[in-house]
Amino acid sequence: MLSFALNISPFIGNLIATALTFVYVFGLVALLNVCVTKFGLPQDISRKITHIGAGSIIGFLPLYSDLHWSKYLNVTIFVVWIFLLIQKGLFAKPDDEAVNIMTRTGDKRELLKGPLYFVIVGTICGTFLYKTFPGIVAMATLGWGDGVAPIIGTYYGRLKYKVLSNKSLEGSLSMFVFAFAASVFFVWLIIPSQLNILRILLLAFIAAIVEGCSPKEIDNILIPIAVIVAANFV
Repeated sequence: MLSFALNISPFIGNLIATALTFVYVFGLVALLNVCVTKFGLPQDISRKITHIGAGSIIGFLPLYSDLHWSKYLNVTIFVVWIFLLIQKGLFAKPDDEAVNIMTRTGDKRELLKGPLYFVIVGTICGTFLYKTFPGIVAMATLGWGDGVAPIIGTYYGRLKYKVLSNKSLEGSLSMFVFAFAASVFFVWLIIPSQLNILRILLLAFIAAIVEGCSPKEIDNILIPIAVIVAANFV
């Protein structure tokens, strides 16, 4: 944690950690906007890179001291984006960077769906499930598993199937693999004493099933709910 490493108060250390999350997120948004507008990065790719990057914010949690209420400042970046996404989803101009990198079609109203659901989930996991096994696995699975699966499914998926929306076996397999790998990494990083490979394997499998059956947009809600509920039974 920063307060111990820098020999400063837990409050100041947590403030610095929070500032770093802002630098990280807004830096990522700016970089992806350049990649989309200047280098032609497809919006569906930039959207999912943003998705992965947002899920990876939990990587800053080890910097927070648990000895002070300010540990909950870890969700400040998510709360800010709740308001930004609502504002941008209603009033943004077509060339707004959030519209450029977080939507599939350039329709600002998409920001009020999947992206907004994501930051709401991040806020819940960073408060009520702060540094808990279910919260960390839910965010890792949502960020990396659900972030990579559509890319693999869209560009490499050949074995198609449909439950409530079109999916592919390749995408579902990548959901499982990346949900598992990311969950192992972030649990090891944040709460290593709770690392349980078999438990994570089962949760990744459940998440892949839920993702494969979920309608578009609301999977950002259904996947973390499934992981959090299942984590209490496996």
